[in-house]
Amino acid sequence: MLKVPPYVHEVKYYECDRMGVTHHSNYVRFMEEARIWWLDQLGYGFERMEAEGIVSPVVSISVNYKHTTTFKDRIEIEVVVSEMSELKLSFAYTMKVGGKLVCTASSTHCFLDGGRPVVLADRFPQLYSAIVSTR
Repeated sequence: MLKVPPYVHEVKYYECDRMGVTHHSNYVRFMEEARIWWLDQLGYGFERMEAEGIVSPVVSISVNYKHTTTFKDRIEIEVVVSEMSELKLSFAYTMKVGGKLVCTASSTHCFLDGGRPVVLADRFPQLYSAIVSTR
């Protein structure tokens, strides 16, 4: 099993609201950054996916805030595959600062080729194998 280390995002000043707290909307962006980084670690970054015609839109997303973060906090984001079917892939995200849980989240994606759903294992077997290696 391939273990991908956590992605680290340092909170920027512009990501905070007037109270000095990281604005809630940014966590969805952090999830995307971490997911892209995770795929890069598998050798299957977005550049490669797009070159091979893979489009993977978000089907659903859920975010649960546990504690606030602020400017300069280093958020460690662990990304794991939580569910996988022929047509969909779900990720779970655990975000921590200094070992303290600040957010849990999930996202579900499908895979399209030419705007039509495809079975990942059939259409993109190398990506499918790379993902399976993390489970």
